[in-house]
Order: sequence, then structure tokens, then C-alpha cells
Amino acid sequence: MRSAWRWLLVITLSASGSQANANDWNMPVGVTDVSADIFGLHMTIFWICVVIGLVVFGAMFYSLFRYRHSKGAKAANFHEHTSVEVLWTAIPVLILVGMAVPATATLKNMYDSSDAELDVMITGQQWRWRYEYLGEDVAFTSNMSTPRTQVSGAETRGEHYLLEVDEPLVLPINRKVRFLMTSDDVIHSWWVPDLAVKQDTIPGFINENWVTINEPGIYRGQCTELCGINHGFMPVVVHAMEEDEFDGWLAERKEAAAEEAMGVDREWAMEELVARGQEIYQSICSSCHQAEGQGSPPAFPALANNEQLISDVDWHLNKVINGVSGAAMPAFRSTLNPVEIAAVVTYTRNAWGNDTGDVVQPSEVAELIAQ
Repeated sequence: MRSAWRWLLVITLSASGSQANANDWNMPVGVTDVSADIFGLHMTIFWICVVIGLVVFGAMFYSLFRYRHSKGAKAANFHEHTSVEVLWTAIPVLILVGMAVPATATLKNMYDSSDAELDVMITGQQWRWRYEYLGEDVAFTSNMSTPRTQVSGAETRGEHYLLEVDEPLVLPINRKVRFLMTSDDVIHSWWVPDLAVKQDTIPGFINENWVTINEPGIYRGQCTELCGINHGFMPVVVHAMEEDEFDGWLAERKEAAAEEAMGVDREWAMEELVARGQEIYQSICSSCHQAEGQGSPPAFPALANNEQLISDVDWHLNKVINGVSGAAMPAFRSTLNPVEIAAVVTYTRNAWGNDTGDVVQPSEVAELIAQ
């Protein structure tokens, strides 16, 4: 059956001129065996529907023309015909069974995530994605990197407007990767058309999906579940690499994570923390609290010249680490490491005229998280 679908796929793409041209009018073929199977199934059922439509409408229009009243045609008068009734029941049943068999085989394959060589936890958060390579001690957050000046119209939109991120999900080709998907706040949906993966991420539940990518490249998608004010600013980017290249990338990230963990115990200078904190703030916090800390009250309070923030460092740390119940402010204790939390708190306490002079060390944050 798969070989028949592959043959149909070649015929369809050849008729359209190219894969790119076909995708202008159709769903993408994708870069996985599953996506090709889905496309083949889609085209098979499409052509079945085309044939049925031609037969039904052809017979209807022929009858309207051939037996029109102006030619003196008279309607036949009969009550029932057992053979005809059996035929118009049996033929649709056989067609539906013929469509159901390959569809069931494809669905079974889509949901078989066993024997994966790599597990990735994907967590949806308003309005970003967090990726954790389970068993590898590598995790990071992926945020939209399209400049806000493009969003506001002050700058010309780029090629990948709203579909670009600061940290793409990096995966190897030719390896089965299992996705474990959940959410920290509301329902999101992780969707990459070229991978034929679309899965809801639901708070309190873990859904599974999987992929084996056949071709290296960059594949883009987005959140497809309305998840709040910045739903449209939650893209997905997957960078598929050759296996050797991926192994090298993963080793580098593991080494960087180990160095970051060691940084918890050393004393950081204010300049180091402020520089690091500014990067984190612009990447994660500015979408809600705005680039200059002016916020969007009442949902997102201003951080610039915030008297409570300036006067109470413990309150400030608690809000960042544990979040705000019933509000859009998430708990960052499991999203950011102690160095990142210390950096962003130090930055916000000394930016936009706050000028408290406070320096929060990563070791202090680590103690609070451990409590």
C-alpha cells in the first residue's frame, strides 16, 4: 500500500511541475515517512472523491440533458428495485472500507512512539516553548525573535516574519525522536507541517508524539491553539542536522550546562549579571512587561519605578521564582536556572531608573528554590 501511495505522490508532483508548486495549492509532502504517507492517503482519497463526483454529476447532467421535457421525455413510474437498492448500499460501503483500511494503518503508525532513540520534553508557556532533552541535562527556552519594530510596522517585515526564534529545537535526522508534551499554564498546540506533527499541550497531562526526519534543514510552524493575547507570537522552529553534527552540538550544550551549574557557587559582579539579565529580559520578559519595563497594566504591571519592587528584594525574588497565582506571571523556578534568575532580577532592580544597587547572587536563588 505504501509503494502505491509513493507512486501516486510522484505522479501528483510531476503533474504539478514541482513539489514547491504542489505545496502552493496543497498540504506539504513533508520530510518524514509519516508525512509522505499522510500526503499519499490524502491524495488517494482526493482522487476517489474526484471520480465519485465525476460519475455522480456526469450521470446527473447527462440525464438532465438527454431526458429533458422539451424532447418529450416522460418520467418512468416504478416503486422499488431490489438490485439497485443493494448496489447503492454495497458500493458506498466498499468504498468506505477501502478508504478506512489504509487510513487505520497510517493512524496506527502515527501513534507508535515506541523504540525512540531520543526523548524531548516540550512544554508550552505563554508565549514560548521550553525544550528539555531528557537524560542529557540540556534544556532551554525558545522565544520569538522577530523584532517588535517589525510587529509595529516601524520596520520592513523579514522573510520569516513571526516564524523565527532565538533558540530552535535541534534534532538529528534518521533517528526516532519521541516528544513528551505538556503545558505550564493554558492549552497550546505544537505544530510543524513538514514533520506532520500537531499535538496539544495540556496542563497536568503529558501527550506523546514522534518523528524521524529524513532530510536536514530548518522547518517552521507555530502554536495552533488560541492561548492568550500573544498567541500569534509563539512560533516553532526545528533545525534538523546530520547525526554527527547533532552529536557535536549536544556535547557542546552539555558542557555549557555544566559550566552554568558551576557558576552558581561563585560570586558574580554586578556588570556580569546586568549584561546577562538584559539578554534574558529582552528574550522572555519584554513581551509582557515591555522593552523599557513600562508594562501593560493591569495584566502586566510596570517594573520601572515600581515602589514595591524597589523596596522589597525578597518580594521580587518570590514573584519571579514562584509566579503569581491566578495571573499570567508564571513560576520560573523550573524554567530558568539560578544564574539566569539572579541575572534578570539584578537587571530589573537596576534598570530604567530603579537604581537600587542590589546584586542578587545565584547562590541565594539556589537556596530559595531548594526551600
